[in-house]
Amino acid sequence: MNIDAFLEEKFGSFAESFSAIIFFEIPLFGTHIPVIVTWIVVCGLFFTVKLRALNLRGMKHACDLVRGKFPQPNAPGEATHFQALATAVSSTVGLGTIAGVAIAITVGGPGAVFWMFIAGFFAMSTKMAECLLGVAFRRISDGKISGGPMYYLKSGLAHMGHRKLGAFLAAGWAACMMIAAMGTNAFQSNQATAQLVSIAAGSAAGDFLASNKWVIGVVLAVFAGAVIIGGVRSIAKAAGVLVPLMTVFYFMACAVVLLVNITELPGALMLILSEAFKMDSATGGAIGALIIGFQRATYANSAGVGDAPIAHSIVKTNRPATEGLVAGLEPFADTVILCSITALTIVVTGAWNDPANVGADGVVITSNAFASAVSWFPYVLTVAVVLFAFTTIMSNSYYGMKAFCYFFKDNPIAETVYKCFFLCFTVIGAAVSLDPVISFADSMFFLMAVFNVIGLYLMSGLIKREFIDYWQLYTSGKLDLESMTAPKDITEMLDARYEVPLEIVSRK
Repeated sequence: MNIDAFLEEKFGSFAESFSAIIFFEIPLFGTHIPVIVTWIVVCGLFFTVKLRALNLRGMKHACDLVRGKFPQPNAPGEATHFQALATAVSSTVGLGTIAGVAIAITVGGPGAVFWMFIAGFFAMSTKMAECLLGVAFRRISDGKISGGPMYYLKSGLAHMGHRKLGAFLAAGWAACMMIAAMGTNAFQSNQATAQLVSIAAGSAAGDFLASNKWVIGVVLAVFAGAVIIGGVRSIAKAAGVLVPLMTVFYFMACAVVLLVNITELPGALMLILSEAFKMDSATGGAIGALIIGFQRATYANSAGVGDAPIAHSIVKTNRPATEGLVAGLEPFADTVILCSITALTIVVTGAWNDPANVGADGVVITSNAFASAVSWFPYVLTVAVVLFAFTTIMSNSYYGMKAFCYFFKDNPIAETVYKCFFLCFTVIGAAVSLDPVISFADSMFFLMAVFNVIGLYLMSGLIKREFIDYWQLYTSGKLDLESMTAPKDITEMLDARYEVPLEIVSRK
């Protein structure tokens, strides 16, 4: 038994058992609905209504904030709105955008694309809510910022009289995040490896890599480790360069494929719409397409899961609502735009139902769609895949490390230990097949939402008041972020505005 087979056997059996628990299903409308997916989607719908569709009304202002139109020179933080957004997007605009969409279509049919699109709009509101809390309850110690659900669940719920519940939810979320970051890392490594092996097939190098995929994992781990060691500033700078570059690069490649198949585009759009509401499909009908679409959209944009607030909490701002609005752009860019264009590329080329693609990995299906338009385009996709995987591995290492250090108080030795374990999963993900990797990654990823969404519901009143108050200042022309001075603590600012004694988070 070689290394690949050993890891497949041990890791695969565990992942399958764990996934069965997390994705518990209830029979409904002739199909089975995972409870956890419904839990997350309903949260997005709840905040879309509660915030009066601010996710759509505030998009222009959010773009202005990203462009630096409202500078805050005196605000605490380590990154601009653009850099914080790029760091978070480097996690969501990953291989879920390429491979995850292909998986959604092959499992749920073309109709799943429509429901991914709808889920993306709801996800914007959830992302706004959790990232506002991430900034409001972040902690700054010795110039280092720590934020995320482990802090706002503990501090926010303690203020509301739920101290024990808050402490439990915070610890549970942080524990899951430590492991989920490794699982997501494994998925990125797995799909990047699958594409590299596919593109090298038929050569001596391809034969070697097919039998020793762990080698690719080692190479990815070495390069990722070189950036991860530099910490969040290093990750933010790298993301600020790579994310816009790879997004434009990938978008243009998809646009070429669509132009080559322009005559098929109207038919593809009609197929997506008809399958989204078709009740007698082999893939489970409209309900099956909806479930698969929502599940893959949630994995792609991570709204409700709570990882993004860690990245957004490093922003330089005095008002939590500013980064909340900016965070809403994340699901829009990832799920509404990039996932949709990937899906159209797969549908117009017919790659989704090509018999040659039966059993193929998600990224390989997308690659074959590219090849059908331009023979050498799979090489273009390979570059995009590796960049997507690399940036996602970087950002997830930061998420997992911050969760790990929640228990170890930012201990440098503990950080190093976690980073080493994290990079080991880059190798494991490369070596094993897709099924156990995606089962494990999805399970840990969605489990975090159980802890996070409870806190979001309980603090929904605070979230609404901050957004509404900020939006009234902005629309009345009274907003002057540049002249604002940084309060000793952002929660003190909330105290003054709402006359509610929020727990004060100490800063050294």
